[in-house]
Amino acid sequence: MNQVRTTCPYCGVGCGLIATPKGEIIGDKDHPANFGRLCSKGAALGETLGLEGRLLAPKIDGKRADWDKALDLVASKFSDAVRDHGPDSVAFYVSGQLLTEDYYVANKLMKGFIGSANIDTNSRLCMASSVAGHKRAFGTDTVPVNYTDLEEADVIVLVGSNLAWCHPVLFQRILAAKEQRPSMKIITVDPRKTATGKAADLHLSIRPDGDTALFNGLLVEIDRRGAVDQKYVNAHVNGFNVSLAMAEITNSADTGLSDAELRAFYDLWIGAEKVVTVFSQGVNQSVAGTDKVNAIINCHLATGRIGRPGMGPFSITGQPNAMGGREVGGLANMLACHLDIENPNHRGTVQKAWRSPTICSKPGLKAVDLFQACEQGKIKALWIISTNPAVSMPDANAVIHAIGKVPFTVVTDVTHTDTTALADVLLPATAWGEKSGSVTNSERRISRQRAFLLAPGEAKPDWEIICEVAKRMGWHNAFSYTSPADIFREYAEISGKAAIHGRDFDIGGFAAISDTEYESFEPQQWPVSRNTISFERFFENGKFFHHDAKARMLPVSSPTVRPDAIGVFRLNTGRIRDQWHTMTRSGKSARLSQHLAEPFVEMHPDDANQIAIKETELLEITSPQGRAVVRVIFAPNVQRGTVFVPMHWSSANSSTDRKSVVEGKRVDPGGRRSIKKKNK
Repeated sequence: MNQVRTTCPYCGVGCGLIATPKGEIIGDKDHPANFGRLCSKGAALGETLGLEGRLLAPKIDGKRADWDKALDLVASKFSDAVRDHGPDSVAFYVSGQLLTEDYYVANKLMKGFIGSANIDTNSRLCMASSVAGHKRAFGTDTVPVNYTDLEEADVIVLVGSNLAWCHPVLFQRILAAKEQRPSMKIITVDPRKTATGKAADLHLSIRPDGDTALFNGLLVEIDRRGAVDQKYVNAHVNGFNVSLAMAEITNSADTGLSDAELRAFYDLWIGAEKVVTVFSQGVNQSVAGTDKVNAIINCHLATGRIGRPGMGPFSITGQPNAMGGREVGGLANMLACHLDIENPNHRGTVQKAWRSPTICSKPGLKAVDLFQACEQGKIKALWIISTNPAVSMPDANAVIHAIGKVPFTVVTDVTHTDTTALADVLLPATAWGEKSGSVTNSERRISRQRAFLLAPGEAKPDWEIICEVAKRMGWHNAFSYTSPADIFREYAEISGKAAIHGRDFDIGGFAAISDTEYESFEPQQWPVSRNTISFERFFENGKFFHHDAKARMLPVSSPTVRPDAIGVFRLNTGRIRDQWHTMTRSGKSARLSQHLAEPFVEMHPDDANQIAIKETELLEITSPQGRAVVRVIFAPNVQRGTVFVPMHWSSANSSTDRKSVVEGKRVDPGGRRSIKKKNK
């Protein structure tokens, strides 16, 4: 049987897989992300390849249409909106499920030809705080840590990260390293003691949004104990004194931790030079997320624990290509290759490389703002690609209403969802296993996704659909690609040109890659410049990407809002072990659904007693935005005053649990929630 090497479509670990046309999936022992390991979801991928619910032909107003008619309509509606209302009257909302080549052409079309930056991505919700924190500290969105650093570290701190369930293979690598070196310590920082916390040497049940206070306290203790690397700070860091001064006025009580717990944390972090601090959505998905990121980075900069093996701050991405989207400028406030929209020299380089008639000159609408603009009637044509915002966005009912107010909405996806039901035009895309391109994982490693199945029905690759619309809008020559390899070559060439601006991202060494070389492409970390393919560890030489080559420490502080009445709780959300996002793929596996089969809420038994609710009863969760009904599970591992509800269920598989309808638009897990008993 033909075996095809590809990459998993789930989390940002980027595991290599070997697949066959019969849907048999095994781990790729040669892939440096997983070395053959798989999680439960990856192992069950073969069970999710059926065509149930698939979009197999274009539709206009719910009726089947041919491709030419559908594409002509999309192109004309977008062209008319731009002509009559200007470039900012149209918008794209895309996804970390896209391949880099798809992301690249969508970004090129919107920013370089339509002339607006109104293209944002669902990765905004989980990664924007890391991007902003990195840029503030380093001068660009650089991830300086590799997976091997986790195995070399003496202390690993997991902040807001249930790695055991959300990035299982990476957690398996850590546990294997700890088995070889039992002296390695694992610390978890999370209001809820998850499966990850149960394997930790120290678990800190921090008060929600207490992360900044925790790391500000650590910075003060670093200084008090004389652990500041003063030589490193003097040579390579700005902002130490003002950051320390802000940290000194932070109230350690905002962490919700005891003095003994804080002391144990300080002892471990300061006492072992090789420390990696891993942070994920528990840090990022907060109105204080960027400050949390910088509070973590501050401690690594103050001690010089960055740029060397076994140490550094490490942002773990949630989606398979969240990193690739950042690289191509998929966010509304970025250009391709980590360049800045506001910088005219950066814009000039990209526009010249694209040979485009115009280019955006200001940041576009970010995810939440984009849908608010839809509600306000400012967006006349909207294209949603490979994502389900009617479920995944906060205040989801408002998002549904907002999409309904857009005069023309096109949705490209692989299956029917809550969002496709809102579309004027539906375009069927190829799914994982049917499409080819590249993705970048959390350690900046580019890998190939390869097709091992034929495209069903009339489905087409996303890049081809986008390019066909661009051609019909009048830009045939700029979008006349013949393959993903063709797109990748152009992207690599532009990155080499962008490197003159002194940014980190450079894959110019692949600008002349042949189709054969692209097809046999082996996983490779960037940068890969034209001059060398060797990897240089970022910041090893103490040089950063600000104009003076120094890093920045930032003075940060974030208040904690506390519940103030019985029945008012803080909602904590996240993934469960065996499901993914809104379950359009993982939900097809009966085996995966056996783990946790229905929507639920984890609640501390003492809180349940206060509101007179029994285990297994139904609970109604309400907020000003909406309501959800879920099954109660008693969980002593959940902090008092908080509840946990998974993110996965949608109207397709639950009539009453769409937890996103109760979330506020600030995407703040510390928002106020009220809960009342629901009759059985």
